[in-house]
Amino acid sequence: MVQFDLLAKSIRAVTGQDKPQHGSAMVVALAGNPNAGKTELFNALTGLRSRTANYPGTTVERKLGYLRVAGKAITIVDLPGMYSLRAVTPEEQIAHDILTGKHPEAPRPDGVVLIVDADNLERNLFLVSQIRELEIPVIVALNMIDIAERHGIQIDAQKLSRELHCPVIPMVAKTGRGVDTLKAELERWVTGHRPKPLPLAFPRSACRCDSACACPAQFQSRFNWSESVAGRCLKAPVVATGRRTEKLDRLLTHPVAGLLSFLAVMLSVFYLIFSVASVPMDLIDGLFARAGDLVAAHVPPGDFQSLLVHGIIGGVGGILVFLPQICILFFFLGILEDSGYLARAAFVMDRLMRRVGLPGTAFVPLLSAHACAIPAIMAARIIKDRRDRLVTILVAPLMSCSARIPVYAMVTALLFPTSPGKAALVFTAAYGSGIVAALIMAFAFKKTILRGETKPLVLELPGYKIPGLRNLLLYTFDRAKVFVQQAGSIILVISLILWALATYPKTEPSVEVSTLAAQAQMENASGNAEGGAMLEHRAADLAAREALAHSFAGRLGHLIEPVVRPLGFDWQIGIGIISSFAAREVIVSTLSIVYGVGEDAATQNREGLYDTLRNATRRDGSRVFTTASSLSLLVFYILAMQCMATQVITRRETGSWKWPILQFSYMSALAYGGAYLTFQGLTALGFG
Repeated sequence: MVQFDLLAKSIRAVTGQDKPQHGSAMVVALAGNPNAGKTELFNALTGLRSRTANYPGTTVERKLGYLRVAGKAITIVDLPGMYSLRAVTPEEQIAHDILTGKHPEAPRPDGVVLIVDADNLERNLFLVSQIRELEIPVIVALNMIDIAERHGIQIDAQKLSRELHCPVIPMVAKTGRGVDTLKAELERWVTGHRPKPLPLAFPRSACRCDSACACPAQFQSRFNWSESVAGRCLKAPVVATGRRTEKLDRLLTHPVAGLLSFLAVMLSVFYLIFSVASVPMDLIDGLFARAGDLVAAHVPPGDFQSLLVHGIIGGVGGILVFLPQICILFFFLGILEDSGYLARAAFVMDRLMRRVGLPGTAFVPLLSAHACAIPAIMAARIIKDRRDRLVTILVAPLMSCSARIPVYAMVTALLFPTSPGKAALVFTAAYGSGIVAALIMAFAFKKTILRGETKPLVLELPGYKIPGLRNLLLYTFDRAKVFVQQAGSIILVISLILWALATYPKTEPSVEVSTLAAQAQMENASGNAEGGAMLEHRAADLAAREALAHSFAGRLGHLIEPVVRPLGFDWQIGIGIISSFAAREVIVSTLSIVYGVGEDAATQNREGLYDTLRNATRRDGSRVFTTASSLSLLVFYILAMQCMATQVITRRETGSWKWPILQFSYMSALAYGGAYLTFQGLTALGFG
């Protein structure tokens, strides 16, 4: 109940007065080793009063939150995890620069709350010794004291406070224990009772470098100090605890059993993303469809109605429909990470993934990309090395996502309408081709533009923990908020642009459309409502076809026809390719319009659509959808970047447009080359 009360309190804070309106009284940084519970403490202090973004020009995330004490607001900065002030990773470099006042985008904090893992006090004290020398006020949050107590470790917080010359507060951030004490100490800082930092009684080595020095003498001196302080301030059982952890690790890190366990876990998560998410996704899709119908019923037909229904409502629905997948993925990623399992999974997969130039942690986003590339690219944040993360982001869209399934289904239905076995083989080959292409490109990137071998995996295996529900929900909410706020706005703009391309310029209805409309009126006037409705439907479908053909999108289709003709495509398929930049599956409904079947056929009368496409002919009488052209279209959509939403997410996660441009360019080249070879090769073999 404590966690639910804390969550409810955080939710209420969104509509309260907790967020400062005009700056803050002071800035406090949260620092600490990875897996020390820093994020849990950040959430406990700030709740939903936070925002997430990238540091400019990097893929490193910055989190700012707000805490109000004594009527004043404190800005809480959640620094990336670090083991030492000697920066090894981009994350550690940013944390170092902020703490030392060298970061151009962030002022030096007024104080630091240093989160220390109570169950690993000696190791954490190494960083404490460095930060205490920065002459900045420090509060040590002795987190996860409950785990230490379960292991029989007793820590004298008062004695540790005297050793460190700063407040030491035992706490369990996950449940809120000790958080009020920390807030009271922060209130003392805000009201002007910030203590002057005192130097540590630190044994100096022969080294005269600064606190970030990593020479052997400095390192040994700090290690000896940490060991001596821990020895004076804690009592631990003579027999080491953790036999249960060792037994689990023997299973979960075993080369075979560990791999099978990880595959079982990830397939379960993948199943939830792929199937369970379909229920709320269908609900969202249906909700926006009903909203569109409601608006269409009350707004007169015309451009304004089309803008509302297809542009705004359709655009917003196209954004929010991804939310269930994003929420499910990040909720379970939070469980895997907070429980300590994700580190074991990375260890198990590292040996296999490194053969193609990727770290073991890349397996998680690449597998989830089979549901949707958007949450997969966001999930690449679990990869620490920047080059490895960029490679994973660049190749993730090659995995066959759920949006490609309608295209695969259409092509297999065209080729094998009465042979489900052959259709299944084509489906399997399509998925396998995407995986192979992703692995090949990952290897190529690591040997060329992102040159460098994947770094050997060196990681700490954290203790097993039961994740806090409040932290998981806040983490999931934060990921969802980031997607909607920062990516959703751009995606909506792109949706409106694509709507405009498919709507303008306007043209007068053709004689055939006018004739059908007049016949419909006559049938209705004579009492034949069914016949009139049928004619009205035909007139509307023909008008939509003509409008699309004469729109900017249609003209672009004609413009690119010479380019796509070597792939076996005509200008009508070209329109489908352009329209599907909004989402790959849109090509099915677009083809149903341009070939005169009607948009409803994409969902309500697929067999009628497929029959029409099989019989479609070019001006010379040749069939459009032959075996060669159908497989060419399949290969094109396996490899093409036909999703602007994914491009927007890539821009956000990489901090630059050059990476999504590269992603689009290389995938388009792959798609064109693969489709060209497929069509020309099969045509030469007589399948054209």
